[in-house]
Amino acid sequence: MEGPSKVLPQVTPVSAPYWEGCRQGELRLQHCTDCDQFQFYPRTICSHCGSSSMQWKAASGRGRIASYTIVHRGISRAYDVPYVVALIDLEEGPRMMSNIVCESPQDLGVGDAVSVGFEAWSEELVLPVFSPA
Repeated sequence: MEGPSKVLPQVTPVSAPYWEGCRQGELRLQHCTDCDQFQFYPRTICSHCGSSSMQWKAASGRGRIASYTIVHRGISRAYDVPYVVALIDLEEGPRMMSNIVCESPQDLGVGDAVSVGFEAWSEELVLPVFSPA
């Protein structure tokens, strides 16, 4: 009997380049060629100026913890506890939610530097996760 499965995000035509980057070990963000701003999550238009002149660029993968919580009771048995859910302010500007993977979550703090890594959640889907820098 197979155990419970993790909830997987849906890959859409708009988000496919993001997920392909993750599969290749690269954090990609949308960049507006009109206003020179990055955005996350993937959208068809720029959240800053409304332009549809979006392109994908590799991000540095560096950021800082804006906020976090340590989860001690997962949403299902598919998730090993404890785990850290955090808001990460990326060096390029956008804020994204992700997990922080570390040995001592109790030692984390708001403002701490983190860097991206990648974790396979299925044969097709790889998610970005962060670790203390």
